[in-house]
Amino acid sequence: MERETAVWPWRLALTLVILVWPLIWIGGLVTTYDAGMSVPDWPNTYGYNLLLYPLETWLVGPFDLLIEHGHRLLATVVGIVSIAFLATAARAKSRNQVPAGVVWLAGVVLAAVIGQGVLGGLRVVLDARTLAMVHGCTGPLFFMLCVVAACVTGSGWDRESLLQAYRTTSDSRATSGPPGKTPGLFWPVVLVALAACQLILGAQLRHALPTTSPTAFAHTAATHVTLGLVVLVWTLAVFWRMRRCGDLTLSRPGSWLLLCVVSQIGLGIATWIVNYGYPAMLGFLPGSQSYLLASKNVWDSVVVTGHVAVGSLILGIGTQLSLRVARRRWVLTRQIESGDRVAVAASPVKGDGTPVMVPA
Repeated sequence: MERETAVWPWRLALTLVILVWPLIWIGGLVTTYDAGMSVPDWPNTYGYNLLLYPLETWLVGPFDLLIEHGHRLLATVVGIVSIAFLATAARAKSRNQVPAGVVWLAGVVLAAVIGQGVLGGLRVVLDARTLAMVHGCTGPLFFMLCVVAACVTGSGWDRESLLQAYRTTSDSRATSGPPGKTPGLFWPVVLVALAACQLILGAQLRHALPTTSPTAFAHTAATHVTLGLVVLVWTLAVFWRMRRCGDLTLSRPGSWLLLCVVSQIGLGIATWIVNYGYPAMLGFLPGSQSYLLASKNVWDSVVVTGHVAVGSLILGIGTQLSLRVARRRWVLTRQIESGDRVAVAASPVKGDGTPVMVPA
């Protein structure tokens, strides 16, 4: 199958990934500034068609209107790209350039973006804070779905490309041992599950209902902090296992995951200080005794929204890593079962300098 000729499904899937992450950023700003109801109607904007709303009104108008209407416009662009992704996937399938599963996946992506748009619209029409919390949780899940689409439509997903990468990896630390050294899928999958739990807990804190008791809020915050430390420890384990494998396609995402998780903890601490002041253990710091209720400035908003966006990035990279581990294990296991063996073009490990023959 000539997968390399079906480039447009991958390009559009990658475009979705690139667009959805800033969409999450802007959606986070909508929540940070409490701008969710700055446009009271939907799908129109103050009676105008969404695409015909006067530019000068929202572009130089109030900031809450700018980010809310901008969020809708960017979501519309994501919907258009999703339609194009489905169309190009169907065309590539008719030419036997992609499997049928890619078309089904593109259909799920389009259905998900429509559902996400309707959910956001109902949040406005019903003025329901609970729907805002659900909308904030499903956005990162849609981002994960786009990451899946970009992975499975990429040129490195097919069997021959993966085997070639396994044979000729350019890093000197590339594995020359048997494919049994491929890390277990359990580790990245559990990491994604833990990060998803953190997402739900964070959404409960950001969209706390008026009926939420102080005790329940405190317990949610404590669980969020504790689970964050668990995620850090688990990420260290994932990073170590990916580095041991020596495969750059696994070790690099593992490194990015660790960097994102460490950054996320720093952003989480900063978010706590912005929202609730310094913790008691940091009471010795200058200015820590000031607990003034004030609106967030630009930098405060960047910190809070960045905490949300990096959380989504952790989910995306974790999903990519899980898919790569699963695909690598599946392809190499099938190769072993077929009895085929290939020479690994890496540093020889035999005394006579001959390459090691391993199943692949």
